Amino acid sequence: MGDEQRLDRAVQILKEAYGRQMAGQLDEAVRLYQSSIAECPTPEAHTFLGWTLSHLGRHEEAIEQCKIAITLDPEFGNPYNDIGSYLIHLGRVDQAIPWLEMAKKAPRYEPRHFPYLNLYRVYLKLGELDRAQRELQQALFIQQAMEQQTGVAEEDKGSGSVN
Repeated sequence: MGDEQRLDRAVQILKEAYGRQMAGQLDEAVRLYQSSIAECPTPEAHTFLGWTLSHLGRHEEAIEQCKIAITLDPEFGNPYNDIGSYLIHLGRVDQAIPWLEMAKKAPRYEPRHFPYLNLYRVYLKLGELDRAQRELQQALFIQQAMEQQTGVAEEDKGSGSVN
């Protein structure tokens, strides 16, 4: 099987894994993400595997998967934000800051406002209210700009969350 066929197959498996994850079938999603990676490693598969592992309480493993994703594509912002989010969850808020700052600068990242919201959480926990307010204002500005750019009103969008 050629590289393009392997990538196509990996993407198909990734989509199936995501569907299982959204259905709450986390163990099956982990298995499928691992199958996708075995077929053809992608930064998305490693990041989404990490996300699923985090929902299983396996945050250190989730961080490792995100680090692998970064080695595959340093311009992909999601794993930087996710590492920051997992570190916040683990109570290591100071360690989260550089990861979230890298997510803000990543060329390939959606939804772009998430690292700002996570930094808002960090600075609140650290008692740095001015910095927290600046991050929140920037997140709101980015979200409003995205809505204006796409012409999608807030009530028309699906739900989203900060990792």
